[in-house]
Amino acid sequence: MIVAIVYLVLIVVSILLTVQSAHVLYLMLYTWDRADAERKARAPEEFLPPQLSFSVLLPARHEEDVIQSTIERVVRADYPAELLEVFVICSQDDTGTVKKAEEKIDELHREGLHNVRVVVFDDKPINKPHGLNTALPHTANEVVTIFDAEDDIHPKIFSLVNTVMVQEDVRVVQAGVQLMNYQSNWYSTLNVLEYFFWFKSRLHYHAHYGSIPLGGNTVFFARELLLRLRGWDDRNLTEDADMGLRISAMGERVRVVYDDRYVTKEETPPTLGHFIRQRTRWSQGFMQTLKKGTWKKMPTRKQRWLAFYVLAFPRGQALLGLYLPLSLGMILVLKVPVLIALCSYLPVLLLAAHFLVQAVGLYEFTNAHGLEASPKAVLRMAIAWFPFQMVLAYAALRAMRREMLGRHDWEKTQHVGAHRATTEEAESRVG
Repeated sequence: MIVAIVYLVLIVVSILLTVQSAHVLYLMLYTWDRADAERKARAPEEFLPPQLSFSVLLPARHEEDVIQSTIERVVRADYPAELLEVFVICSQDDTGTVKKAEEKIDELHREGLHNVRVVVFDDKPINKPHGLNTALPHTANEVVTIFDAEDDIHPKIFSLVNTVMVQEDVRVVQAGVQLMNYQSNWYSTLNVLEYFFWFKSRLHYHAHYGSIPLGGNTVFFARELLLRLRGWDDRNLTEDADMGLRISAMGERVRVVYDDRYVTKEETPPTLGHFIRQRTRWSQGFMQTLKKGTWKKMPTRKQRWLAFYVLAFPRGQALLGLYLPLSLGMILVLKVPVLIALCSYLPVLLLAAHFLVQAVGLYEFTNAHGLEASPKAVLRMAIAWFPFQMVLAYAALRAMRREMLGRHDWEKTQHVGAHRATTEEAESRVG
């Protein structure tokens, strides 16, 4: 009887994980599979003259190494300076970042540019959404956008969004974000490809069905919409996903644009510890948002199911991490009926399909950005594949533990500007 129950549980879990993995695979290929989706994802080929004004929020904490370069890129964007205002947001104790930002602002003042300022807050919580809420009342322009402190934005990004918002009469635009340093360490290629498929394909599916967890930066909001929503939830560790679902619940349409030419370039976390802490924060934030219940306010069952599915995904990752070693062990060690053994191996086969799709994605990503993939890079991916899944599972389990303990402190991810070296390599190759 006990053996029969074990077999039944094994079959049920195997089928559930197989269905879930197949669905993720479909989402990864969504814009490639549907010509209309791929067409909608593109950026306009011609840009309208500047009409909209933008308020840029740059939340930063201990970003002394990268903040000046980011300010420089935003200020030098190919858009009229009088239609841009930039706010660097820091907590009072972060004297290093404040000093570097003020040095850059003084330099710009000497050139006659006066559209950058520092906003300092001295209360808690010390995290990104609280900083955004502190700066929002200082903004005055029509569109509010967020960039992270290490971001390399494209000079045409404001022209792109100006065109999309005016032509298509939308009030929320999510543009592409792409990690770049795919060869920095053993997990960086897989991390880069996660972003590639998330922004290039998966988010378009969510936008199409009106249930979208927004990305943390290069997202543009009509200011009046943010004021109506009273800003971000400053207790949420994934305030971006929460904001996206709140907007979706209002019935607001979100336009997602992913064009390799205009992506915002970022870096993978520099160490495994930083990567785990970042992924833990994301997983825990999804758990918070699931518990908060905004997804229940979606107008249709399809939207509610899709939001629930995304927010519950970290728990599925934790389950998959526990299941995969067990499944492989049972296949190699235990003698079970052939049908059950084959059934238990189905999720592993789907993961193999995921790997093949990502291997192809690596070549598409590198071709798009003037980089070069190689069979050696694919081999490194293959070796890292299983450990990477285990790391994701561990981060999800760690998030569950933190949530149960009521720990919601913001674990900072360090930035060292590694993506800039990769970009310079690509530019030199083109040159």
